[in-house]
Amino acid sequence: MDATSSRKVRVGLIGAGRIGSVHAEHLAYRIEGVELAAICDIHLPSAEKCARKLDIPICSDTPEEILENKSIDAVVISSSTDTHATLIQAAAYSGKDIFCEKPIDHDLSGIDAALEAVRKAGVRLQIGFNRRFDPSFRHLREKVRSGRVGTPHFVRITSRDPAPPPIEYIKVSGGLFLDMSIHDFDMARYLIDSEVYSVFALGGVRIDPAIGDAGDIDTALISLQFENGVLASIDNSRQAVYGYDQRIEVFGSEGVILAENVPPHRTFCSDRNGVHGPLPLHFFMDRYIDSYIEEMRSFIESVRAGTEPSVSGSDGKAPVVIGLAAQKSMIEKRPVLISEIQQGVNQS
Repeated sequence: MDATSSRKVRVGLIGAGRIGSVHAEHLAYRIEGVELAAICDIHLPSAEKCARKLDIPICSDTPEEILENKSIDAVVISSSTDTHATLIQAAAYSGKDIFCEKPIDHDLSGIDAALEAVRKAGVRLQIGFNRRFDPSFRHLREKVRSGRVGTPHFVRITSRDPAPPPIEYIKVSGGLFLDMSIHDFDMARYLIDSEVYSVFALGGVRIDPAIGDAGDIDTALISLQFENGVLASIDNSRQAVYGYDQRIEVFGSEGVILAENVPPHRTFCSDRNGVHGPLPLHFFMDRYIDSYIEEMRSFIESVRAGTEPSVSGSDGKAPVVIGLAAQKSMIEKRPVLISEIQQGVNQS
Protein backbone atom coordinates (compact mmCIF):
# COMPACT_ATOMS: atom_id res chain seq x y z
CA MET A 1 0.00 0.00 0.00
CA ASP A 2 1.25 3.48 -0.90
CA ALA A 3 2.47 5.37 2.17
CA THR A 4 0.54 8.44 1.04
CA SER A 5 -2.75 6.56 0.73
CA SER A 6 -5.49 7.70 3.08
CA ARG A 7 -7.41 4.43 2.70
CA LYS A 8 -7.50 2.38 5.85
CA VAL A 9 -5.87 -1.05 6.01
CA ARG A 10 -8.69 -3.59 5.98
CA VAL A 11 -7.91 -6.48 8.32
CA GLY A 12 -9.43 -9.91 8.84
CA LEU A 13 -8.97 -11.60 12.23
CA ILE A 14 -8.61 -15.39 12.39
CA GLY A 15 -9.16 -16.69 15.92
CA ALA A 16 -11.44 -14.97 18.43
CA GLY A 17 -10.19 -16.54 21.66
CA ARG A 18 -8.63 -14.66 24.54
CA ILE A 19 -5.76 -12.99 22.69
CA GLY A 20 -7.75 -12.70 19.45
CA SER A 21 -10.49 -10.76 21.22
CA VAL A 22 -7.88 -8.41 22.64
CA HIS A 23 -6.37 -7.80 19.19
CA ALA A 24 -9.86 -7.24 17.79
CA GLU A 25 -10.67 -4.57 20.36
CA HIS A 26 -7.37 -2.78 19.74
CA LEU A 27 -7.88 -2.85 15.98
CA ALA A 28 -11.44 -1.57 16.32
CA TYR A 29 -10.87 1.18 18.88
CA ARG A 30 -7.24 1.99 19.60
CA ILE A 31 -5.24 2.02 16.35
CA GLU A 32 -5.55 4.59 13.59
CA GLY A 33 -5.50 3.79 9.87
CA VAL A 34 -7.15 0.37 10.17
CA GLU A 35 -10.59 -1.15 9.70
CA LEU A 36 -11.39 -4.53 11.23
CA ALA A 37 -13.55 -5.88 8.42
CA ALA A 38 -14.03 -9.57 9.22
CA ILE A 39 -13.57 -12.13 11.94
CA CYS A 40 -13.65 -15.91 12.01
CA ASP A 41 -13.24 -18.65 14.58
CA ILE A 42 -13.71 -22.41 14.34
CA HIS A 43 -16.06 -21.94 17.32
CA LEU A 44 -18.66 -19.78 15.58
CA PRO A 45 -20.30 -18.44 18.80
CA SER A 46 -16.93 -16.91 19.76
CA ALA A 47 -16.67 -15.15 16.42
CA GLU A 48 -20.30 -13.98 16.62
CA LYS A 49 -19.84 -12.64 20.13
CA CYS A 50 -16.79 -10.62 19.13
CA ALA A 51 -18.42 -9.41 15.91
CA ARG A 52 -21.53 -8.20 17.74
CA LYS A 53 -19.52 -6.39 20.38
CA LEU A 54 -17.36 -4.55 17.83
CA ASP A 55 -19.93 -4.28 15.01
CA ILE A 56 -17.86 -6.34 12.54
CA PRO A 57 -19.79 -6.92 9.28
CA ILE A 58 -18.33 -10.31 8.25
CA CYS A 59 -18.34 -13.29 10.61
CA SER A 60 -17.73 -16.98 9.90
CA ASP A 61 -16.35 -20.24 11.27
CA THR A 62 -13.80 -20.76 8.47
CA PRO A 63 -10.96 -18.51 7.23
CA GLU A 64 -11.83 -18.86 3.53
CA GLU A 65 -14.22 -15.91 3.55
CA ILE A 66 -11.37 -13.71 4.78
CA LEU A 67 -8.65 -15.21 2.58
CA GLU A 68 -10.75 -15.02 -0.59
CA ASN A 69 -11.95 -11.46 0.06
CA LYS A 70 -9.83 -9.26 -2.22
CA SER A 71 -10.80 -6.09 -0.32
CA ILE A 72 -9.00 -7.37 2.81
CA ASP A 73 -5.36 -6.27 2.87
CA ALA A 74 -4.01 -8.14 5.89
CA VAL A 75 -4.81 -10.92 8.34
CA VAL A 76 -4.17 -11.29 12.04
CA ILE A 77 -3.72 -14.95 12.99
CA SER A 78 -4.50 -15.64 16.63
CA SER A 79 -5.87 -19.16 16.32
CA SER A 80 -4.33 -22.25 17.95
CA THR A 81 -0.62 -22.86 17.34
CA ASP A 82 -1.18 -25.98 15.25
CA THR A 83 -2.93 -23.84 12.61
CA HIS A 84 -0.37 -21.02 12.34
CA ALA A 85 1.96 -22.36 9.66
CA THR A 86 -0.87 -23.52 7.40
CA LEU A 87 -2.73 -20.22 7.72
CA ILE A 88 0.44 -18.21 7.04
CA GLN A 89 0.91 -20.12 3.79
CA ALA A 90 -2.73 -19.68 2.80
CA ALA A 91 -2.64 -15.95 3.56
CA ALA A 92 0.61 -15.56 1.63
CA TYR A 93 -0.90 -17.32 -1.40
CA SER A 94 -3.82 -14.87 -1.11
CA GLY A 95 -1.40 -11.95 -1.26
CA LYS A 96 -2.23 -10.63 2.19
CA ASP A 97 0.19 -9.20 4.74
CA ILE A 98 0.28 -11.23 7.93
CA PHE A 99 0.50 -10.77 11.67
CA CYS A 100 0.79 -14.12 13.46
CA GLU A 101 0.96 -14.96 17.14
CA LYS A 102 3.97 -16.91 18.34
CA PRO A 103 5.10 -19.57 17.71
CA ILE A 104 4.86 -20.07 13.97
CA ASP A 105 5.01 -23.82 14.58
CA HIS A 106 6.63 -26.33 16.93
CA ASP A 107 8.27 -28.05 13.96
CA LEU A 108 11.07 -26.31 12.05
CA SER A 109 10.07 -27.80 8.70
CA GLY A 110 6.62 -26.27 9.15
CA ILE A 111 8.21 -22.92 9.95
CA ASP A 112 10.48 -23.10 6.91
CA ALA A 113 7.54 -23.90 4.63
CA ALA A 114 5.61 -20.92 5.98
CA LEU A 115 8.55 -18.54 5.61
CA GLU A 116 9.21 -19.75 2.07
CA ALA A 117 5.58 -19.08 1.14
CA VAL A 118 5.90 -15.55 2.54
CA ARG A 119 9.12 -14.99 0.60
CA LYS A 120 7.69 -16.22 -2.69
CA ALA A 121 4.52 -14.15 -2.30
CA GLY A 122 6.42 -11.00 -1.35
CA VAL A 123 4.08 -10.23 1.55
CA ARG A 124 4.95 -8.94 5.02
CA LEU A 125 5.01 -11.15 8.11
CA GLN A 126 5.23 -9.96 11.70
CA ILE A 127 5.42 -12.41 14.61
CA GLY A 128 3.70 -11.56 17.88
CA PHE A 129 6.56 -11.20 20.33
CA ASN A 130 4.80 -8.39 22.14
CA ARG A 131 7.36 -7.96 24.94
CA ARG A 132 9.70 -6.19 22.50
CA PHE A 133 7.16 -3.35 22.57
CA ASP A 134 6.98 -3.08 26.37
CA PRO A 135 8.09 0.48 27.32
CA SER A 136 10.47 -0.69 30.07
CA PHE A 137 12.14 -3.39 27.99
CA ARG A 138 12.40 -1.14 24.95
CA HIS A 139 14.01 1.59 27.06
CA LEU A 140 16.42 -0.97 28.52
CA ARG A 141 17.44 -2.05 25.03
CA GLU A 142 17.97 1.54 23.91
CA LYS A 143 20.28 2.14 26.88
CA VAL A 144 22.25 -1.03 26.18
CA ARG A 145 22.63 -0.15 22.50
CA SER A 146 23.72 3.40 23.37
CA GLY A 147 26.59 2.01 25.44
CA ARG A 148 25.23 3.17 28.79
CA VAL A 149 26.46 -0.01 30.54
CA GLY A 150 29.51 -0.41 28.30
CA THR A 151 30.11 -3.78 26.70
CA PRO A 152 27.40 -6.25 27.82
CA HIS A 153 28.76 -9.21 29.73
CA PHE A 154 25.71 -10.88 31.23
CA VAL A 155 21.90 -10.89 30.91
CA ARG A 156 19.59 -12.20 33.61
CA ILE A 157 15.91 -12.76 32.80
CA THR A 158 13.31 -13.83 35.35
CA SER A 159 9.92 -14.89 33.99
CA ARG A 160 7.42 -16.51 36.35
CA ASP A 161 3.68 -16.92 35.98
CA PRO A 162 1.34 -16.47 38.95
CA ALA A 163 -0.31 -19.87 38.35
CA PRO A 164 0.01 -22.81 35.94
CA PRO A 165 -2.33 -23.04 32.96
CA PRO A 166 -4.88 -25.89 32.77
CA ILE A 167 -3.42 -29.35 32.26
CA GLU A 168 -5.30 -29.69 28.97
CA TYR A 169 -3.39 -26.65 27.71
CA ILE A 170 -0.08 -28.05 29.00
CA LYS A 171 -0.65 -31.20 26.90
CA VAL A 172 -0.79 -29.25 23.61
CA SER A 173 1.50 -26.32 24.48
CA GLY A 174 4.68 -27.84 23.05
CA GLY A 175 6.28 -27.78 26.49
CA LEU A 176 7.55 -25.01 28.73
CA PHE A 177 10.53 -24.17 26.51
CA LEU A 178 8.36 -23.62 23.41
CA ASP A 179 5.42 -22.06 25.21
CA MET A 180 6.76 -19.93 28.08
CA SER A 181 10.54 -19.63 27.69
CA ILE A 182 10.18 -18.73 24.01
CA HIS A 183 9.37 -15.13 25.00
CA ASP A 184 12.59 -14.98 27.02
CA PHE A 185 14.69 -16.46 24.23
CA ASP A 186 13.36 -13.74 21.94
CA MET A 187 14.00 -11.06 24.54
CA ALA A 188 17.59 -12.18 25.05
CA ARG A 189 18.24 -11.92 21.28
CA TYR A 190 16.47 -8.56 21.17
CA LEU A 191 18.59 -7.12 23.97
CA ILE A 192 21.97 -8.48 22.90
CA ASP A 193 21.53 -8.21 19.12
CA SER A 194 23.47 -11.42 18.54
CA GLU A 195 22.62 -15.05 17.85
CA VAL A 196 22.74 -17.81 20.45
CA TYR A 197 25.63 -20.25 20.04
CA SER A 198 24.88 -22.86 22.73
CA VAL A 199 22.21 -23.75 25.28
CA PHE A 200 22.28 -25.63 28.58
CA ALA A 201 18.96 -26.27 30.32
CA LEU A 202 17.83 -27.86 33.55
CA GLY A 203 14.19 -28.54 34.32
CA GLY A 204 11.99 -30.19 36.88
CA VAL A 205 8.50 -30.55 38.30
CA ARG A 206 8.33 -28.56 41.53
CA ILE A 207 4.74 -27.30 41.46
CA ASP A 208 2.24 -29.89 40.23
CA PRO A 209 2.94 -33.60 39.59
CA ALA A 210 0.15 -33.57 36.99
CA ILE A 211 2.35 -31.36 34.81
CA GLY A 212 5.03 -34.05 34.90
CA ASP A 213 2.42 -36.70 34.14
CA ALA A 214 1.50 -34.64 31.06
CA GLY A 215 5.12 -34.87 29.90
CA ASP A 216 6.21 -31.33 30.76
CA ILE A 217 8.14 -29.41 33.42
CA ASP A 218 7.07 -26.39 35.46
CA THR A 219 10.45 -25.06 36.61
CA ALA A 220 13.53 -24.35 34.50
CA LEU A 221 16.95 -22.75 34.55
CA ILE A 222 18.52 -22.06 31.15
CA SER A 223 21.99 -20.77 30.25
CA LEU A 224 22.70 -19.22 26.85
CA GLN A 225 26.02 -18.35 25.26
CA PHE A 226 25.87 -15.86 22.39
CA GLU A 227 28.13 -15.77 19.38
CA ASN A 228 29.54 -12.42 20.58
CA GLY A 229 30.51 -13.98 23.95
CA VAL A 230 27.69 -12.56 26.08
CA LEU A 231 26.21 -14.98 28.63
CA ALA A 232 22.56 -15.13 29.69
CA SER A 233 20.58 -16.93 32.35
CA ILE A 234 16.83 -17.41 32.29
CA ASP A 235 14.75 -18.78 35.14
CA ASN A 236 11.14 -19.82 34.58
CA SER A 237 8.43 -20.98 36.94
CA ARG A 238 4.79 -21.75 36.32
CA GLN A 239 3.83 -20.44 39.77
CA ALA A 240 4.92 -17.34 41.65
CA VAL A 241 2.40 -16.91 44.48
CA TYR A 242 3.06 -13.15 44.72
CA GLY A 243 2.14 -12.29 41.12
CA TYR A 244 3.43 -12.05 37.56
CA ASP A 245 7.20 -11.80 38.00
CA GLN A 246 8.93 -10.22 34.99
CA ARG A 247 12.42 -8.77 35.54
CA ILE A 248 15.50 -8.20 33.39
CA GLU A 249 19.07 -7.19 34.23
CA VAL A 250 21.89 -6.41 31.80
CA PHE A 251 25.35 -6.20 33.36
CA GLY A 252 28.23 -4.69 31.42
CA SER A 253 31.73 -3.27 31.63
CA GLU A 254 30.47 0.16 32.74
CA GLY A 255 27.49 -0.69 34.91
CA VAL A 256 24.17 -2.47 35.15
CA ILE A 257 20.63 -1.64 34.06
CA LEU A 258 17.48 -3.26 35.42
CA ALA A 259 13.81 -3.45 34.46
CA GLU A 260 11.77 -4.27 37.56
CA ASN A 261 8.25 -5.59 38.06
CA VAL A 262 5.29 -3.33 37.36
CA PRO A 263 2.93 -2.88 40.35
CA PRO A 264 -0.67 -1.62 40.14
CA HIS A 265 0.42 1.52 41.99
CA ARG A 266 3.59 2.96 43.51
CA THR A 267 2.51 3.98 47.01
CA PHE A 268 4.24 2.57 50.09
CA CYS A 269 3.35 2.51 53.74
CA SER A 270 6.00 2.48 56.47
CA ASP A 271 5.14 1.48 60.02
CA ARG A 272 6.77 -0.23 62.99
CA ASN A 273 6.48 -3.60 61.24
CA GLY A 274 8.24 -2.61 58.04
CA VAL A 275 7.79 -0.96 54.66
CA HIS A 276 4.78 -2.25 52.72
CA GLY A 277 4.03 -1.94 49.03
CA PRO A 278 1.93 -3.55 46.32
CA LEU A 279 2.56 -6.94 44.76
CA PRO A 280 3.34 -7.12 41.01
CA LEU A 281 0.44 -7.11 38.59
CA HIS A 282 -1.12 -10.57 38.61
CA PHE A 283 -2.32 -11.06 35.02
CA PHE A 284 -0.18 -10.99 31.89
CA MET A 285 -2.77 -8.95 29.99
CA ASP A 286 -2.58 -6.20 32.62
CA ARG A 287 1.22 -6.24 32.64
CA TYR A 288 1.63 -6.14 28.86
CA ILE A 289 -1.50 -4.38 27.61
CA ASP A 290 0.46 -1.41 26.22
CA SER A 291 2.84 -3.72 24.38
CA TYR A 292 -0.05 -5.52 22.66
CA ILE A 293 -1.36 -2.20 21.37
CA GLU A 294 2.08 -1.05 20.22
CA GLU A 295 2.95 -4.28 18.40
CA MET A 296 -0.29 -4.12 16.41
CA ARG A 297 0.18 -0.43 15.69
CA SER A 298 3.68 -1.22 14.41
CA PHE A 299 2.29 -3.90 12.08
CA ILE A 300 -0.38 -1.64 10.64
CA GLU A 301 2.15 1.13 10.11
CA SER A 302 4.46 -1.25 8.23
CA VAL A 303 1.59 -2.28 5.94
CA ARG A 304 0.61 1.34 5.29
CA ALA A 305 4.18 2.49 4.69
CA GLY A 306 5.29 -0.57 2.73
CA THR A 307 8.16 -1.23 5.13
CA GLU A 308 9.42 -4.43 6.71
CA PRO A 309 7.84 -5.38 10.06
CA SER A 310 9.96 -4.93 13.16
CA VAL A 311 9.66 -8.62 14.21
CA SER A 312 10.42 -10.76 11.17
CA GLY A 313 9.78 -14.38 10.29
CA SER A 314 13.40 -15.22 11.09
CA ASP A 315 12.87 -13.60 14.50
CA GLY A 316 9.96 -16.01 14.87
CA LYS A 317 12.04 -19.04 13.96
CA ALA A 318 15.14 -18.37 16.11
CA PRO A 319 13.45 -18.77 19.54
CA VAL A 320 11.91 -22.08 18.45
CA VAL A 321 15.39 -23.34 17.50
CA ILE A 322 16.64 -22.26 20.93
CA GLY A 323 13.67 -23.97 22.59
CA LEU A 324 14.35 -27.23 20.77
CA ALA A 325 18.01 -26.99 21.81
CA ALA A 326 16.88 -26.47 25.42
CA GLN A 327 14.67 -29.57 25.25
CA LYS A 328 17.55 -31.62 23.87
CA SER A 329 19.92 -30.24 26.49
CA MET A 330 17.61 -31.12 29.37
CA ILE A 331 17.05 -34.65 28.09
CA GLU A 332 20.69 -35.35 27.29
CA LYS A 333 22.06 -33.42 30.28
CA ARG A 334 24.66 -31.50 28.27
CA PRO A 335 25.17 -28.18 26.48
CA VAL A 336 23.71 -28.22 22.96
CA LEU A 337 25.02 -26.15 20.07
CA ILE A 338 22.40 -24.33 18.03
CA SER A 339 24.11 -25.75 14.93
CA GLU A 340 23.10 -29.25 16.06
CA ILE A 341 19.42 -28.35 15.78
CA GLN A 342 19.83 -26.58 12.46
CA GLN A 343 21.85 -29.45 10.96
CA GLY A 344 19.17 -31.90 12.05
CA VAL A 345 16.61 -29.94 10.04
CA ASN A 346 18.84 -29.70 6.99
CA GLN A 347 19.44 -33.46 7.03
CA SER A 348 15.78 -34.40 7.41
